[in-house]
Amino acid sequence: MADVTSTVFWVNGALVPEAEATTSARDHGFVVGDGVFEAVKIDRGRIFALSRHLARMARSAAGIGLPGFDVETVRRAAHEVVEANADVLGSAYDLLRITFTGGPGLLGSGRVDGPPTLVLGVTPGHDPAPETAVVTVPYRRNELGALTGLKTTSYGENVVALARAHAAGATEAVFANTRGQLCEGTGTNVFVVRDGELLTPPLDSGCLAGVTRALVLEWSGGREVELPYDALTDSDEVFLTSTARDVQAVVAVDGRPVGGGTAGPVTREVARVFADRQRERLDP
Repeated sequence: MADVTSTVFWVNGALVPEAEATTSARDHGFVVGDGVFEAVKIDRGRIFALSRHLARMARSAAGIGLPGFDVETVRRAAHEVVEANADVLGSAYDLLRITFTGGPGLLGSGRVDGPPTLVLGVTPGHDPAPETAVVTVPYRRNELGALTGLKTTSYGENVVALARAHAAGATEAVFANTRGQLCEGTGTNVFVVRDGELLTPPLDSGCLAGVTRALVLEWSGGREVELPYDALTDSDEVFLTSTARDVQAVVAVDGRPVGGGTAGPVTREVARVFADRQRERLDP
């Protein structure tokens, strides 16, 4: 991996080296997590599905009441920062991070009227494995919460759950919602295969409307249906979707094998279709 300290950031209208990529200690995103973000895949210098990510980010900003998010400004900034980092972006799994916050404000929850903060940066390639293990956790997603369905910077709950997964030798933790139904991972959506049918929890389960999730449903079919939490362990196949993973087979849950302990035929076919369509369409 390239030295990330050599990357260039876009901060409030200017391209700057990382050492100068700073914001106020009173930034509301730093103080109380009052912000939204997107992680966007860069495939060999080309930004994938940017329009879908920006549309979701605009919905997230509106959902938490953050004014001033301008899609075209962010689109231009995205291309500028990718071009500025061309020397370290050459893999199929580089990531562009876009963060938009309430800007400098109070050292508390109340907002003040002021300019927002917009920061874009990149992370060079990480090459996800085609298969992974996950764990279940005792925590629950609140499908009725104020932030449900929004991609915000309030990620403390995910940090705790993911640390639990890493401690168990897994790469992801998967939540149930308050109704005890299968919901999502800390940064992924979940699909299962039962009796040959591709299924995923509906958005009203409390899961995020993932970009990769939506493309899998469009390109490979599948049905949104309420699923019990134990669908993770009693389905024929399970896989995760996300920008950082594409389509990744789950071969173990809580240390127990899923199916035959390897990627199943439906998962392999979904992954193949996704890879093919992604090469064909840069901004589907």
